[in-house]
Amino acid sequence: MKETPVNRIMESTLEKMREMVDVSTIIGEPMVTGDTTLIPVSKVSYGFTSGGTDLPSKQNKELFGGAGGGGISITPVAFIVIQNGKCRMMQINNYTSSADRAIAMIPELLDKLTELLDAKKGEEKEETAE
Repeated sequence: MKETPVNRIMESTLEKMREMVDVSTIIGEPMVTGDTTLIPVSKVSYGFTSGGTDLPSKQNKELFGGAGGGGISITPVAFIVIQNGKCRMMQINNYTSSADRAIAMIPELLDKLTELLDAKKGEEKEETAE
């Protein structure tokens, strides 16, 4: 692909946006208070645009005009709470859809499944011991 001023503008815009947003922006650094660990979760939305044009010139020089820009929105949405070996998600805003509600229930579901598996293992050990 031919290198054009528009390509350079787009690459520069994307590189600056990559510098601002990384994984730790979405899943934040854990905060420990006593026996409780809080992990912030954020929603990141971004968009960018760039464009340019060759300008007519009476000289033999190629003239180019162009620009690029972008925007980022970071919204805190929840906290993952780990306390006494149990994990749950505390949503900041009300659920906007069934999918949001289902995703919020995943940590609780994992805790319940772990409890069931542990109980079943305990029963099997008791049966084999007898």
